[in-house]
Amino acid sequence: MTNTDPVAVPAIVDAVIRSRRSVRAFLPTPVPRAVVAELLDVARSAPSNSNTQPWFVHVLAGEPKRHLCEALRRSHEADALPPSAHFPAELPQDCASRQADFGVRYYGALGIDRADAAARARQSGRNFAFFDAPVGLIFTIDRGLTRHSWADFGMFLQTLMIAARARGLDTCPQVSFVRHEPVIADLLDLPQGRTVVCGMSLGHADPEAPVNRLRMPRAAVGEFAVFRGL
Repeated sequence: MTNTDPVAVPAIVDAVIRSRRSVRAFLPTPVPRAVVAELLDVARSAPSNSNTQPWFVHVLAGEPKRHLCEALRRSHEADALPPSAHFPAELPQDCASRQADFGVRYYGALGIDRADAAARARQSGRNFAFFDAPVGLIFTIDRGLTRHSWADFGMFLQTLMIAARARGLDTCPQVSFVRHEPVIADLLDLPQGRTVVCGMSLGHADPEAPVNRLRMPRAAVGEFAVFRGL
Protein backbone atom coordinates (compact mmCIF):
# COMPACT_ATOMS: atom_id res chain seq x y z
CA MET A 1 0.00 0.00 0.00
CA THR A 2 3.02 2.33 -0.19
CA ASN A 3 2.54 5.46 -2.27
CA THR A 4 -1.23 5.07 -1.87
CA ASP A 5 -3.40 7.95 -0.69
CA PRO A 6 -4.14 7.11 3.00
CA VAL A 7 -7.44 8.97 2.74
CA ALA A 8 -8.62 7.49 -0.55
CA VAL A 9 -8.03 3.84 0.36
CA PRO A 10 -10.40 3.73 3.37
CA ALA A 11 -13.01 5.67 1.42
CA ILE A 12 -12.86 3.17 -1.45
CA VAL A 13 -12.94 0.13 0.81
CA ASP A 14 -15.79 1.57 2.87
CA ALA A 15 -17.78 2.39 -0.27
CA VAL A 16 -17.41 -1.16 -1.58
CA ILE A 17 -18.50 -2.67 1.75
CA ARG A 18 -21.47 -0.32 2.15
CA SER A 19 -22.62 -0.95 -1.44
CA ARG A 20 -22.90 -4.70 -0.88
CA ARG A 21 -26.46 -5.94 -0.64
CA SER A 22 -28.37 -9.14 -1.17
CA VAL A 23 -29.55 -9.03 -4.78
CA ARG A 24 -32.59 -11.11 -5.70
CA ALA A 25 -32.96 -10.40 -9.42
CA PHE A 26 -30.05 -10.80 -11.85
CA LEU A 27 -29.33 -10.07 -15.49
CA PRO A 28 -28.29 -13.00 -17.73
CA THR A 29 -24.90 -11.36 -18.40
CA PRO A 30 -22.28 -14.14 -18.14
CA VAL A 31 -19.51 -14.06 -15.58
CA PRO A 32 -16.30 -15.62 -16.99
CA ARG A 33 -14.72 -18.57 -15.19
CA ALA A 34 -11.49 -16.57 -14.80
CA VAL A 35 -13.34 -13.87 -12.85
CA VAL A 36 -14.93 -16.39 -10.47
CA ALA A 37 -11.54 -18.04 -9.95
CA GLU A 38 -10.06 -14.61 -9.19
CA LEU A 39 -12.74 -13.95 -6.58
CA LEU A 40 -12.04 -17.26 -4.89
CA ASP A 41 -8.33 -16.55 -5.01
CA VAL A 42 -8.96 -13.33 -3.09
CA ALA A 43 -11.41 -14.97 -0.68
CA ARG A 44 -8.89 -17.64 0.34
CA SER A 45 -7.01 -14.84 2.11
CA ALA A 46 -9.76 -14.85 4.77
CA PRO A 47 -8.58 -15.79 8.27
CA SER A 48 -9.24 -19.19 9.80
CA ASN A 49 -8.39 -20.78 13.13
CA SER A 50 -4.86 -22.24 12.92
CA ASN A 51 -5.06 -21.80 9.13
CA THR A 52 -7.49 -24.72 8.84
CA GLN A 53 -9.31 -23.17 5.84
CA PRO A 54 -12.53 -25.19 6.30
CA TRP A 55 -14.25 -24.03 3.12
CA PHE A 56 -15.10 -25.92 -0.07
CA VAL A 57 -16.96 -24.43 -3.03
CA HIS A 58 -18.96 -25.90 -5.91
CA VAL A 59 -19.23 -23.39 -8.78
CA LEU A 60 -22.11 -23.98 -11.19
CA ALA A 61 -23.12 -22.42 -14.49
CA GLY A 62 -24.79 -23.55 -17.72
CA GLU A 63 -26.19 -27.07 -17.85
CA PRO A 64 -24.86 -28.27 -14.47
CA LYS A 65 -26.55 -25.29 -12.81
CA ARG A 66 -29.76 -25.87 -14.74
CA HIS A 67 -29.90 -29.53 -13.67
CA LEU A 68 -29.42 -28.61 -10.01
CA CYS A 69 -32.03 -25.84 -10.24
CA GLU A 70 -34.57 -28.23 -11.75
CA ALA A 71 -34.01 -30.79 -9.01
CA LEU A 72 -34.26 -28.13 -6.32
CA ARG A 73 -37.43 -26.71 -7.85
CA ARG A 74 -39.06 -30.14 -7.75
CA SER A 75 -37.97 -30.63 -4.15
CA HIS A 76 -39.28 -27.20 -3.17
CA GLU A 77 -42.65 -27.83 -4.81
CA ALA A 78 -42.94 -31.30 -3.25
CA ASP A 79 -42.31 -29.74 0.18
CA ALA A 80 -41.49 -33.16 1.61
CA LEU A 81 -38.18 -32.49 3.36
CA PRO A 82 -38.21 -31.36 7.00
CA PRO A 83 -37.70 -27.61 7.46
CA SER A 84 -34.19 -26.54 8.40
CA ALA A 85 -33.90 -24.59 11.64
CA HIS A 86 -32.24 -21.32 10.65
CA PHE A 87 -33.11 -19.84 14.03
CA PRO A 88 -34.01 -21.12 17.49
CA ALA A 89 -37.68 -21.65 18.30
CA GLU A 90 -37.70 -18.30 20.09
CA LEU A 91 -35.55 -15.53 18.69
CA PRO A 92 -34.22 -12.87 21.07
CA GLN A 93 -36.61 -9.92 20.92
CA ASP A 94 -34.24 -7.56 19.11
CA CYS A 95 -33.55 -10.18 16.43
CA ALA A 96 -37.23 -11.08 16.14
CA SER A 97 -38.27 -7.47 15.58
CA ARG A 98 -35.65 -7.08 12.83
CA GLN A 99 -36.78 -10.32 11.19
CA ALA A 100 -40.38 -9.10 11.19
CA ASP A 101 -39.32 -5.75 9.76
CA PHE A 102 -37.40 -7.55 7.02
CA GLY A 103 -40.51 -9.52 6.03
CA VAL A 104 -42.61 -6.36 5.78
CA ARG A 105 -40.01 -4.60 3.63
CA TYR A 106 -39.13 -7.61 1.47
CA TYR A 107 -42.63 -8.75 0.57
CA GLY A 108 -43.73 -5.12 0.26
CA ALA A 109 -41.03 -4.50 -2.36
CA LEU A 110 -42.34 -7.52 -4.28
CA GLY A 111 -45.99 -6.49 -3.96
CA ILE A 112 -46.79 -9.71 -2.08
CA ASP A 113 -49.27 -9.72 0.78
CA ARG A 114 -47.63 -11.54 3.69
CA ALA A 115 -50.87 -13.47 4.15
CA ASP A 116 -50.56 -14.86 0.59
CA ALA A 117 -48.81 -18.12 1.37
CA ALA A 118 -48.82 -19.32 -2.25
CA ALA A 119 -47.14 -16.17 -3.52
CA ARG A 120 -44.58 -16.31 -0.75
CA ALA A 121 -43.80 -19.93 -1.59
CA ARG A 122 -43.33 -19.03 -5.25
CA GLN A 123 -40.94 -16.26 -4.28
CA SER A 124 -39.05 -18.62 -1.97
CA GLY A 125 -38.72 -20.93 -4.94
CA ARG A 126 -36.80 -18.21 -6.78
CA ASN A 127 -33.89 -19.01 -4.45
CA PHE A 128 -33.48 -22.34 -6.21
CA ALA A 129 -33.06 -20.67 -9.59
CA PHE A 130 -30.30 -18.57 -8.01
CA PHE A 131 -32.58 -15.61 -8.82
CA ASP A 132 -31.56 -16.13 -12.50
CA ALA A 133 -27.92 -15.30 -11.76
CA PRO A 134 -25.53 -16.86 -14.31
CA VAL A 135 -23.39 -18.40 -11.57
CA GLY A 136 -24.50 -20.37 -8.55
CA LEU A 137 -22.24 -21.44 -5.72
CA ILE A 138 -22.78 -24.13 -3.10
CA PHE A 139 -20.55 -24.04 -0.01
CA THR A 140 -19.83 -27.11 2.09
CA ILE A 141 -17.95 -27.86 5.29
CA ASP A 142 -16.88 -30.98 7.15
CA ARG A 143 -19.81 -31.92 9.37
CA GLY A 144 -17.53 -32.64 12.33
CA LEU A 145 -16.16 -29.11 12.63
CA THR A 146 -17.36 -26.80 15.40
CA ARG A 147 -18.93 -23.36 15.44
CA HIS A 148 -15.47 -21.78 15.40
CA SER A 149 -14.83 -23.17 11.93
CA TRP A 150 -18.28 -21.99 10.87
CA ALA A 151 -17.22 -18.51 11.97
CA ASP A 152 -14.16 -18.91 9.73
CA PHE A 153 -16.47 -19.84 6.88
CA GLY A 154 -18.50 -16.69 7.45
CA MET A 155 -15.38 -14.59 7.06
CA PHE A 156 -14.57 -16.42 3.83
CA LEU A 157 -18.06 -15.73 2.49
CA GLN A 158 -17.90 -12.04 3.37
CA THR A 159 -14.46 -11.70 1.77
CA LEU A 160 -15.81 -13.30 -1.40
CA MET A 161 -18.82 -10.98 -1.51
CA ILE A 162 -16.69 -7.87 -1.02
CA ALA A 163 -14.25 -9.01 -3.71
CA ALA A 164 -17.21 -9.49 -6.05
CA ARG A 165 -18.63 -6.07 -5.27
CA ALA A 166 -15.24 -4.44 -5.92
CA ARG A 167 -15.49 -5.82 -9.46
CA GLY A 168 -19.01 -4.55 -10.07
CA LEU A 169 -20.66 -7.89 -9.36
CA ASP A 170 -23.47 -8.66 -6.95
CA THR A 171 -24.30 -11.59 -4.71
CA CYS A 172 -26.96 -13.09 -2.50
CA PRO A 173 -25.98 -15.58 0.22
CA GLN A 174 -28.81 -18.09 0.67
CA VAL A 175 -29.35 -20.47 3.59
CA SER A 176 -32.52 -21.80 1.90
CA PHE A 177 -30.40 -24.44 0.14
CA VAL A 178 -29.69 -26.18 3.46
CA ARG A 179 -33.14 -27.76 3.61
CA HIS A 180 -32.49 -29.50 0.30
CA GLU A 181 -29.11 -30.94 1.23
CA PRO A 182 -30.10 -34.51 0.22
CA VAL A 183 -30.83 -33.30 -3.32
CA ILE A 184 -27.62 -31.29 -3.48
CA ALA A 185 -25.53 -34.11 -2.01
CA ASP A 186 -26.83 -36.51 -4.65
CA LEU A 187 -26.35 -34.24 -7.67
CA LEU A 188 -22.98 -32.83 -6.60
CA ASP A 189 -21.75 -36.17 -5.26
CA LEU A 190 -20.77 -34.67 -1.92
CA PRO A 191 -18.29 -36.80 0.03
CA GLN A 192 -19.55 -38.53 3.16
CA GLY A 193 -19.37 -36.22 6.14
CA ARG A 194 -19.74 -32.91 4.31
CA THR A 195 -22.71 -30.64 4.90
CA VAL A 196 -24.11 -27.60 3.09
CA VAL A 197 -23.37 -24.21 4.65
CA CYS A 198 -25.35 -22.12 2.15
CA GLY A 199 -25.63 -21.25 -1.51
CA MET A 200 -24.89 -17.98 -3.26
CA SER A 201 -26.06 -16.24 -6.41
CA LEU A 202 -23.40 -14.33 -8.33
CA GLY A 203 -23.78 -11.98 -11.28
CA HIS A 204 -24.94 -8.53 -12.33
CA ALA A 205 -27.98 -7.05 -10.56
CA ASP A 206 -31.03 -6.19 -12.65
CA PRO A 207 -31.32 -2.43 -12.05
CA GLU A 208 -34.99 -2.42 -13.08
CA ALA A 209 -36.14 -4.97 -10.50
CA PRO A 210 -37.97 -3.25 -7.61
CA VAL A 211 -36.68 -5.83 -5.12
CA ASN A 212 -33.13 -4.69 -5.84
CA ARG A 213 -33.96 -1.21 -4.64
CA LEU A 214 -34.66 -2.61 -1.18
CA ARG A 215 -32.31 -1.26 1.47
CA MET A 216 -32.30 -2.78 4.92
CA PRO A 217 -31.63 -0.63 7.99
CA ARG A 218 -28.75 -1.41 10.31
CA ALA A 219 -28.58 -0.82 14.06
CA ALA A 220 -26.40 2.10 15.12
CA VAL A 221 -23.02 1.30 16.66
CA GLY A 222 -24.23 2.42 20.07
CA GLU A 223 -26.91 -0.28 20.00
CA PHE A 224 -24.51 -3.20 19.72
CA ALA A 225 -21.15 -2.02 21.03
CA VAL A 226 -19.84 -1.07 24.45
CA PHE A 227 -16.56 0.85 24.68
CA ARG A 228 -14.31 0.45 27.70
CA GLY A 229 -11.00 2.21 28.06
CA LEU A 230 -11.44 4.21 24.85
